[in-house]
Amino acid sequence: MVLFGSLTDCKVRYSFTGASISSDMKTISVAYFPNRAPIVNPTLSQELTEKLKDKFISQTSLNMISGDGDLSFEGEIIGYDTKPIAITGNDQTDKASLNRLTITVKVKFVNQKEPKNNFDAQFMAYEDYSSDKGLDAVEGDLVPLILEKLIEDIFNRSVVNW
Repeated sequence: MVLFGSLTDCKVRYSFTGASISSDMKTISVAYFPNRAPIVNPTLSQELTEKLKDKFISQTSLNMISGDGDLSFEGEIIGYDTKPIAITGNDQTDKASLNRLTITVKVKFVNQKEPKNNFDAQFMAYEDYSSDKGLDAVEGDLVPLILEKLIEDIFNRSVVNW
């Protein structure tokens, strides 16, 4: 029982996700991430914004508010591109055997209670796909995988202090 009492007096809350959030943190806000990439996926901004919100709602006890949270995120999608990454060597023709879809996001994170943890950074994630398929055929499968990586990286950078 003494151990429990000493744990409740701690200033930092820990979760099974590895998040380390000060006990005086109560709210979080996530602004809409507009898509400023040269190639625009029409649903990407909404998906990224909602997935980032969902991550914090499900993995922390913070309350989501519309603006000026104790923790706040804003940013934009600055890259959405596909390019060949593996070339098959053939005497007749050289052809790409793999393409890579890459999404880059610029994120500004503000921690009102601990400003030393603020950052303004870019996050990039990608998935590879066969060149036998067009982007339109694989986009629906790849984008959720890429967003999952991006959200995990953003979450870890902002609240997991490993």
